[in-house]
Amino acid sequence: MKKGLSILINIILFAIVVLLAWQVVKSIQAPIKFNNEQKARESQVVERLIDIRNAEVLYKNANNKYTASFDTLIDFCQTAEIPIVNIIPDPTDTTFTRTINDTLGYVKVVDSIRGKRENFNIHDLSLVPFSNPTQKFELEAGIIKRSGIDVPVFEARTPYEVYLNGLDRQRMLNAKAEKESINRYAGLKVGSMEEASTDGNWEKL
Repeated sequence: MKKGLSILINIILFAIVVLLAWQVVKSIQAPIKFNNEQKARESQVVERLIDIRNAEVLYKNANNKYTASFDTLIDFCQTAEIPIVNIIPDPTDTTFTRTINDTLGYVKVVDSIRGKRENFNIHDLSLVPFSNPTQKFELEAGIIKRSGIDVPVFEARTPYEVYLNGLDRQRMLNAKAEKESINRYAGLKVGSMEEASTDGNWEKL
């Protein structure tokens, strides 16, 4: 009887040890898993923001302003063309400072942004990857004054809550609080409505 009880106690103690060990491993792996998933998601969100920036810059080159409308931006990408220019040194220039721009042809803006990506869809430009339900990037455009001059600006952004949806909520809130404590945007954004910049905040880390 005592032997059987001793075996039972040993089994229970072993089970407790295994459970505690599993909890320790889980507590160590949880932040690693969250960080890895955050990085994986942010790489795709950043790619979309870069596409938005490229589209906005080309739109501004053609219209002298940015747009706050994704419908306008997508329509521009589908219909507008940009020249393919070959820049060569001017053979008559002995100072080697002048160049000749030779237009070789034209390419649609959408093809320029697409690059070599086969799964690219311009109609997804406004959509935040991993958002559930699907949400759009916040997009603004306007004019600010710098040294008395009107400067066009734009900003596209999405907060942690949108693209980290479904991950550990407490860790997401901790990441948000950490950014806000140093007056940084808790999410990803490109451009600025306060300064003449087309940088992404991931490029300023």
